[in-house]
Amino acid sequence: MADAVVTPDWNLPAGVHAFVTTRHGGHSSGAHASFNLGLHVDDDADAVARNRASLKAELERRSGGTALQLQWLQQVHGTAVWEVTAGSTEPPPKADAAYTTQSGIVLSVMTADCLPVLYCAKDGSEIAVAHAGWRGLCNGVLEAVVGKFKCAPADIRCWLGPAIGPCHFEVGDDVRQAFFMLSRGRDLPDTKAAFTPTKPDKWLADLYALARVRLRKAGIVDVTGDVQCTVCRNADYYSYRHAAVTGRFATGIVKV
Repeated sequence: MADAVVTPDWNLPAGVHAFVTTRHGGHSSGAHASFNLGLHVDDDADAVARNRASLKAELERRSGGTALQLQWLQQVHGTAVWEVTAGSTEPPPKADAAYTTQSGIVLSVMTADCLPVLYCAKDGSEIAVAHAGWRGLCNGVLEAVVGKFKCAPADIRCWLGPAIGPCHFEVGDDVRQAFFMLSRGRDLPDTKAAFTPTKPDKWLADLYALARVRLRKAGIVDVTGDVQCTVCRNADYYSYRHAAVTGRFATGIVKV
């Protein structure tokens, strides 16, 4: 993979575009090489600004020259969902998800192991994105996004982007128990299956499986996106587990 911006394999309605950025084709150097989009990771601010400008230009090119608004979030591993309207907000609000019905607004989250989740109404009228680390996932950030949609949950499509895979995401028993406390009935066996023991009080957790359980519970049945482990693919995607000093890539969606 050598492209700076790639298109997810996801069936979307006309006029809606999704994207994922990679580590390639940017202006950052050293541990942040080369397409880092995060200003909060001690990278050179000018390099990040140039990377963000390159992303905006590429998305506008893919959208047929439409002028787009890129709006970032201050992600805090919470459950707040920001409804974005035209006109940039600086500094970005503290939120871990964004939703809009407006055209020309790029919704995105930055990650380096956490799970990015894209949402789209089947008719393309509503879009959203969520940043789901285990805390946000456990506390209900995905369900909070569903609550913003005017259409029925059954009319929402979701795509799960690159994140740390079940081959590398080791957690303590406290994390496992936190998810068990929220699971009832059909959800409990699937939640248990998302954890594989490694050693005493340590488990490999499957964020993708856990996200599917939470989305199903919220009424969403159309969920796609295979595991793309950011640790295994650290040459293409930033991974905090692989290297604590690293950049951030973006996963996003826009309607034009």
